[in-house]
Amino acid sequence: MELTVFSDEHFMKQALLEAQRAYDADEVPVGAVIVSQNRIIARAHNLSERLNDVTAHAEMQAITAAAETLGGKYLKDCTMYVTLEPCVMCAGGLFWSQIGKVVYGASDPKRGYARIQSSLLHPKTTVLSGVMEAECSALMKQFFQSKR
Repeated sequence: MELTVFSDEHFMKQALLEAQRAYDADEVPVGAVIVSQNRIIARAHNLSERLNDVTAHAEMQAITAAAETLGGKYLKDCTMYVTLEPCVMCAGGLFWSQIGKVVYGASDPKRGYARIQSSLLHPKTTVLSGVMEAECSALMKQFFQSKR
C-alpha cells in the first residue's frame, strides 16, 4: 500500500474549512488542524464568542484535541496548520506542547507573536508562513468589513 503524502496547501485548505465554520458562527474566522504522520488528528476553530472565553482560540482548541487524541501533552512530531499567525498566548501554548512545526497563512502584524518576539515558539519548532496567504487574508478582511 502506497502512502499518499499531502501538501501544505492540502492541510491549509482543511484549516480554511475550519475558519469558514468560525465565520459562519460569527466568530473571528481562524481555523487550525494538527497533523501527525500525514493524518489530521485535530480540527478546531475560534470559539471565544460561543464559549464566552477569551482563550478559546483555534490553536488552543486544536492543541487540546491533539493531546487528547495522542494521549500525551507533547506534539513533537506534529504540524499545526493555522490560517492566521498565532498570537502570543497561542505561541506560548505551542511552545509548551513542543510542536514540531507551525505552518500559517496570513501574518498578523498587530497581534501576531513575531511582532513581540519571534523566539516565543519552542527552539526546535520550525515555522513556515504565507501558505495560501491570500485566501486566509481574504476571509479575515471579509469578516471585519461585515462588522463595520
